[in-house]
This record gives sequence, structure tokens and C-alpha cells, in this order.
Amino acid sequence: MTTLNILMAQMNTLVGDFAGNTTRVIEAIARVQGEGDSTVLVFPELTLSGYPPEDLLLRPSIERRVRQSLERIQAAMTSEVYAVIGYPRMDKGVLYNVAGVLHRGRVIAEYRKQELPNYQVFDEKRYFAAGDQPCVVDIAGVKVGLSICEDIWEDKPTRQAAAAGAQLLLNINSSPYHRGKRAQRWELVSRRARETGMPIVYVNQVGGQDELVFDGGSFAVSASGELVAAAPNFEEGEYPLRAEFGPAGALIGGLSVAPPLDELAATWQTLVLGVRDYVNKNGFRGVVLGLSGGIDSAMTLAVAVDALGPERVEAIMMPFRYTSQMSVEDAALQSRLMGVNHRVISIEPIYEAFMASLQEEFAGTRVDTTEENLQARCRGVLLMSISNKKGLLVLTTGNKSEMAVGYSTLYGDMAGGFDVLKDVPKTLVFELCRYRNTVGDCIPQRVIERPPSAELAPDQKDEDSLPPYDVLDRILELYVEQDLSADDIIARGMDAEQVRRVLRLVDINEYKRRQAPIGVRITRRGFGRDRRYPITSGWVIGD
Repeated sequence: MTTLNILMAQMNTLVGDFAGNTTRVIEAIARVQGEGDSTVLVFPELTLSGYPPEDLLLRPSIERRVRQSLERIQAAMTSEVYAVIGYPRMDKGVLYNVAGVLHRGRVIAEYRKQELPNYQVFDEKRYFAAGDQPCVVDIAGVKVGLSICEDIWEDKPTRQAAAAGAQLLLNINSSPYHRGKRAQRWELVSRRARETGMPIVYVNQVGGQDELVFDGGSFAVSASGELVAAAPNFEEGEYPLRAEFGPAGALIGGLSVAPPLDELAATWQTLVLGVRDYVNKNGFRGVVLGLSGGIDSAMTLAVAVDALGPERVEAIMMPFRYTSQMSVEDAALQSRLMGVNHRVISIEPIYEAFMASLQEEFAGTRVDTTEENLQARCRGVLLMSISNKKGLLVLTTGNKSEMAVGYSTLYGDMAGGFDVLKDVPKTLVFELCRYRNTVGDCIPQRVIERPPSAELAPDQKDEDSLPPYDVLDRILELYVEQDLSADDIIARGMDAEQVRRVLRLVDINEYKRRQAPIGVRITRRGFGRDRRYPITSGWVIGD
């Protein structure tokens, strides 16, 4: 019987920080030094550079930075442990996405990623060349195959490793979260194991990088495809496995299967981690947001406090003549419940000053959405000024439904640095607020129950301008996330006039979304890296 002690290192890296990421790798290796030559520490994809490094990979110093990082790690490896580490590797002027095996201060093997994803948020073909060979390395008497992330989504690399004699496959990943993805990963890797009769260890990174959040959840499946071990989601650490190889085959144990989070809890944790890492990795002291008394800003505040603590969050209520007393009261109540610094700054005098300056320009015209947008812009100016003075990041509060159809104001409620709800449909906002209140009361119940309103005009309701949110969100899901045409959506029983109106709003508001802050991606297709539509276009919405 031969035994490997495998540690799945769920690490939260910082893109571009070769020195810092390398130090963290060395520290992890130091924690297992002296455990013998049957210990394998497995890090995620592109650990040294962080993921995704994007056009940093085109910088001429990339080869030098990788070389210096590897030299530091090799010098620090004073025991018999093995380390499997992801990094970019330049060879004869060609860049590869590599998994290297380090042992006794040497790189003893390197595997080049074969399947380069070029869809949704991924564009690896812009940077990397594809490998075409398996890599099977002897680790303490066990033949171990390597693969990287997308390789597991296609059957060829796994079959190649098995054909080359691998008894175990280590698959390193930087796989971002979207709703439903955990079960998708489990099913896929289980299928690969059954196809080849080979156990697989899947190691994923954790942490936020701009709009992407990596959820960890590293796991192992047996040769029969059974899920035998799983690390928790959203938590850094080195999670131990024991893999035993004998005449009867391989047996993997040593780590229980962490209880899976339900989808609402996982989505909430994704938003929290995305905000925390964006704020901290970019060096902001804290955040400030406009707390209107409505549900979107209420949820944004709750996520921010969970991410950063109340002492780093400021909430500003900016009432106007159309702001209801209920909104003022609910904003104050939530601020007390969550312990944040809350202030009230009326926009009435600012608005009147703008209107006085614009009096001649507006002469002879009727009141319309211009005056509504001006209210939002007054609030945007206040928040950005507080941001500049105090070094706080402005969190905007627009949800995916509003971003989709342009129900927002440029340089107004869109002014800011990060939009927590950018990929959260309005109907899901309600669900998540209800979920958060089961953890601890923080969002006043009537904020959840009252009809949504921007309160920019007397007795205004969102549904005066938009279809009911359950209808709107269904149309948006079919069009934005599933790429169905207007005719296909109508054929599913949706009202033809509503469908064509919503799709037109989506298409003509691309220019707004291009100027919107980034935000956490939680769906299969958000408005950001994975949906790149032209602003100027003659596309027909029926197609």
C-alpha cells in the first residue's frame, strides 16, 4: 500500500503581485516541511500571477517575474514535500498556462494546459498557446497526472493522462462562481472519473478579483465517481486528503464532505467576498452609499456591513420633496440595526441652485425626466465628494434588472466605483433580503413589502415605467443569459408587446452599461466581461 498525503491549498491571491503570492506559497510550504516525501501541496491555477492576469501577461517582464518567483520557492524547499503550482511559462517566445511540480528545490515536471477557454469571462487564447501532451509524474511511487481547469471540461486531456498510466489526476483551477456551478462541477468531474477509472482531486482558488469571485470548494472523487471529500466554499486554507493505492485500487479519505451551502447562502457569500476583496485589495478605507429607504440600497448596506464591518461603512440619506417619511424612517432604522454611521443631507438646496442656473436653458419647456435625473445627479455629486474627501469607495445600488433596461441615471445613481447588485435581478434581491433576515434582522420588513419606487416624482412606482419585475426578469433571463430571440421568447407565452419593448430597452442602453461601475458576477452571463455587445448597431431585436 502506497499513501499520498495531499493538501488542497485554497489560496486567495492578488493578481499581478508575484512577490506577495510567492511569499504566501513559501509560507504554505513551510507549514508542511518535514512531513516527508509522500506529502503533496496542490495550489490553484496561475497562483504566482493570480487569475485572471489579463494583459499583464503581455508585459515584457513576465518571464523574469516568473523565474524569480520559482527561484525563491525552490530555495525555500528544504524538505521532501512536493508542490504543484500554477504559473505562466514562456518557452521560446511562446507563453503557456502551466502546472509545475517542484521537489527538492527543482522543477521536476511541467504540464501545459491544452484546453484554453475563450467564452463568457474567459479569453485565454488571447495570451496562451495550447499544450498537446499529457504529463504524468512519479510522486512517492504513485503515477500522478496533471491537468488545468478547462482541461477537465473536455474528455481528451483526462483520457490522455489515464492512457499515459496515471493512477490519480490532480486538476488545478481558477473557476469563478455562478449560481448552480458547484453541482455542475461535481457532476462533470464525477463523470470524468467514471470514464477513466481514475480518482480526481479538484483544487480551486478562493477570493474576489474585480467582478469575478472564486468560491473554493475544492473536492475529490473516487475512481467510481463518488464524491468523497469536499472543502468548504469561500474559506482559505490547506485541506488534507489521504490517497491510498494498492492492488485493489485507490482509496481517498481523510476529509469529510463539507455541508453544501444552499444557493441563496452561496450567492450572499459571493457578494460579501466580492465586496470585501475589491475594497481591501484596492486599498480603500471603507465605503459610502446612498441609503434611500428602498430595497436595493438596503441590501447593498447589509452586504457591505457583512463584508467590512459597520465601522467601515457610511450611509447617507439624501431626501427631497418626493421622499416619503417611511423611507426616511426605514433608512434610519436599518442604520441603527446595523450600527453604521448614518447622516441625512437634503438635496433640496442643491437642486434649487441647479434649477436656478438652468432657468434660461429650460425656459418654455415642460417638466419631464430631466428634473428627475437632476435629483439623482445631485445625490451622485454628494457621494462622490464624500468619497474624494474621505477615501471611501462609493457603492452604487442598481440591480441587474435596472441596468438591463436603462432604468438608471448616468452621473446620478450610477456614479460610484462598485455596484454590488449589478448582476442581481430584482426578484432575487427580494429573495436575498428575506434570506439575510433569517440570519439576523437587519432589513426592515416594510422595505421588503412596499412597492419599489425611485421616489423622483409624486406617487411614483417602478411598475409605472416597467413591466412587473417577475415578468421583466423572466424576459431578461431568456434574452441576456440564454440568448433567445424575441420570437423565441414570445413563443414561450410572453406578451409580444412587452417582450419587444424590453429587448429594445436592453439594446439601446448598452451605452449606459459601458459607463457603469463593475460589480460582482453571480449569473452565467452578467453585464461585463462575458457580454460584449456593440453600442452602435443595426441589429434587429427579433433575431
